Amino acid sequence: MGEFNIVLAGVGGQGILLSAEILGTAALKDGLNVRVSEIHGMAQRGGAVTSNVRIGEKVLAPTTLEGTADVLLGFEPLETLRNLKFASEKTLVLMNNEAVPPPGMTTKMMNYPSLEEITEKIHAFTKNVVVMEAAKLAEKVGSILTRNIVLIGGLAATGKVPVQIENLKEAIRELVPAKYTEMNMKAFELGYDYVQRNAKLGTF
Repeated sequence: MGEFNIVLAGVGGQGILLSAEILGTAALKDGLNVRVSEIHGMAQRGGAVTSNVRIGEKVLAPTTLEGTADVLLGFEPLETLRNLKFASEKTLVLMNNEAVPPPGMTTKMMNYPSLEEITEKIHAFTKNVVVMEAAKLAEKVGSILTRNIVLIGGLAATGKVPVQIENLKEAIRELVPAKYTEMNMKAFELGYDYVQRNAKLGTF
């Protein structure tokens, strides 16, 4: 294979770095060459965080170039919008619909754009957009903190990522604390089923 680039974008506290580690570990289990990098904005909870997972034989640099992401995995709508520079018409944008307004926005009396506005802007870049209610699904399994695993399950269901589903599950089992394994496996299944049911087949 050539290269496959995943950009993960959201805010601190949403489990982005763990998600990148899971995707990277699953790729290694598949015998693929992989580079994982993270870029923190403000390190506090609520600050911007992006991470890159680059898979492929010739991948040497850890960061993705603008316009070359195969997948933009958005944990937060505004952060997804901010990272659209990595997208092109071939990019699949899988986005959690849960808004977490940045700390400065409320103090500056700025309005957070509506989900419709954000989705419209993303559609201008690519038609491959899947919006997930990841937080709602995570609460179903008993913890909002599993929203990242819900998103990974959704991503697995698109069939876009060149990694076997079994290896993704294996990576989750290895990287989440044992007492939360079952909860996270349920979160993965819920995300997977959600995308299978709701995404129009053949749109990716």
